[in-house]
Amino acid sequence: MEILLKQAANLLDDRDLLAALGNFSALIFYEVEDLNWVGFYRLKNDELVLGPFNGKVACSHLSLKSGVCALSVKKEEVVNVKNVHDFKGHIACDTNSQSELVLPLYQNKKLWGVLDIDSPKLDRFKSEEVALFKKLQILLNERLTQAVFVKEVHDLHDFQSMI
Repeated sequence: MEILLKQAANLLDDRDLLAALGNFSALIFYEVEDLNWVGFYRLKNDELVLGPFNGKVACSHLSLKSGVCALSVKKEEVVNVKNVHDFKGHIACDTNSQSELVLPLYQNKKLWGVLDIDSPKLDRFKSEEVALFKKLQILLNERLTQAVFVKEVHDLHDFQSMI
């Protein structure tokens, strides 16, 4: 799994955030076994809006009133659901999903959205894999914060060129 961490770090180094997140979701989707959906939802105007992902067509907008992603946002913690059918209010974008792992993501210590990972297997996410995804979460948070810094530098440059 160390190789996966290195690959993820290299992909997240892309200067374009959207490209980095798209390639990141593809890496996880194709390199981690037994997954049927991997993607991002961004917190925007009191809802979660679909971002880059790999898997079947997904829900474009998620309410913060129900679902695993909403719970992760409300609690600002990792949520590991062993059986989504036992989770009250589960939103089934893919009926093949049996378990789900959602990790909150931060941009400059402010909640940005979530990384959502679904599996067609019950109890798919064991403690050692959750630990791996928490390491990936740290990489993502660093990349999201870097995007803020890069935007601020770019905006400052634009401002200075107008003077």
